[in-house]
Amino acid sequence: MTRNLTQIEAVPDLPVIRITREFDAPRERVFRAWTDPELFARWVGPRSIDTAIETWDARTGGAWRYTGRRDSDAFAMGFWGSFHEVRPPERLVQTFSFDGAPDGVSLETMLFEELPGGRSRIVATSVVESVEIRDQIIASGMESGVVEGYEALDELLAEKS
Repeated sequence: MTRNLTQIEAVPDLPVIRITREFDAPRERVFRAWTDPELFARWVGPRSIDTAIETWDARTGGAWRYTGRRDSDAFAMGFWGSFHEVRPPERLVQTFSFDGAPDGVSLETMLFEELPGGRSRIVATSVVESVEIRDQIIASGMESGVVEGYEALDELLAEKS
């Protein structure tokens, strides 16, 4: 198995965050892990957080909502949005908001690229309202959640299907 590194980039002078990550699995399996609620709940976010899916309609025009909980300190945070476009296995466009900033929304586009040898790459681009909000998101510690989540996704994808 290849050691895959998560690249998180704040695009200079734009309110954009770009995340790039390769996986040792075909893009169809990676796409399914993003759109199947049972699989998504198993890998998203930091390892210290358990995810409960409340609404999940992974189709163009559908909606989603989940809550991340940590029992050790009664932490809970809700996230929600809509699926703008679901085009298996190559493209997923959605909005993303969280309860802590209900007026904030990002538009996220995930491109699922096929690579040689049964591997794949995700390029996720998030557009937010301002460069200041982009910088707040990056400073919030989102990197650890993204990296730990993708490591958990690696483990999920390594399981026999």
